[in-house]
Amino acid sequence: MFMRACSTLLLCLLLTACEERSALHSRLSEQDANEVIAELADKNIEASKQVDKDGMTVLVEPADMNSAVHVLEAAGLPRRSRSSLGDIFRKEGVISTPLEERARYIYALSQELESTLSQIDGVVLARVHVVLPERVAPGEPVQPASASVFIKHTGALDPDSITPRVRNLIASGIPGMADAAHNASKLSVVFVPTVPYQERRKMAHFGPFVMQAEEVAYWRTVTVVAGILLLGIVLGAGYGLYRLWRKGALTLPRLLEQKLAGSSAPDAPPGGTTAPLFAVKTAGAGSHDKGSAA
Repeated sequence: MFMRACSTLLLCLLLTACEERSALHSRLSEQDANEVIAELADKNIEASKQVDKDGMTVLVEPADMNSAVHVLEAAGLPRRSRSSLGDIFRKEGVISTPLEERARYIYALSQELESTLSQIDGVVLARVHVVLPERVAPGEPVQPASASVFIKHTGALDPDSITPRVRNLIASGIPGMADAAHNASKLSVVFVPTVPYQERRKMAHFGPFVMQAEEVAYWRTVTVVAGILLLGIVLGAGYGLYRLWRKGALTLPRLLEQKLAGSSAPDAPPGGTTAPLFAVKTAGAGSHDKGSAA
């Protein structure tokens, strides 16, 4: 009965210690979820994924939520989903105005260029703003096309070596900008290095030990469970010895027998041998005693 109660208590403590994981990002594709989990694993943050009806969901421990958000923000993950030209100009049976068609075309063009720039190694985030040639008013000259590019990158990317290729890519991908690759007034490219996330974990004291604050609850639970198990082992061993003594299989020390029986018999002489703490009675010894008595 006692051991059953200890087992139940131990199970309750273990279930309490196992916290439910929280959702970090949801509605992700399989590739995005894998990239997120790989990036967190590089920073020693354990994460898992589960399949939902809307896509993949990445789960982390509640204690790692803050660190995981900062790590993914510095890495530019998960990557922002972009629409292609086919998605923007999907036929839906609704007639659009020329202004709407122009806005959708500019948006789709910038999305395609951003997607291409994001494929460059070291690029964390890429944004492209496009201005197509436009006549402001009748009789006015046509405003030339222009574009601005923003690239957030890691230390693995060298802006000086990549800038000419980026300018040629943008100039050749936007109508009316074939001669703007070396014209800073028509095409501007800005590189901003990302700041790596430096994790700062809070430290706390647990008895004489200093450890991370999020680990204190775990070791406190381990200590409580170990104490309960040790107490159960000691009480179980004591109860087992008591049962053996009640059955006559063990003999107690003389001093303990005197206290239990209330006897006032004198102790053993100084030169005599001291009785062991516990002695096990054998069947042969009991029959020999009976034969002597006879």
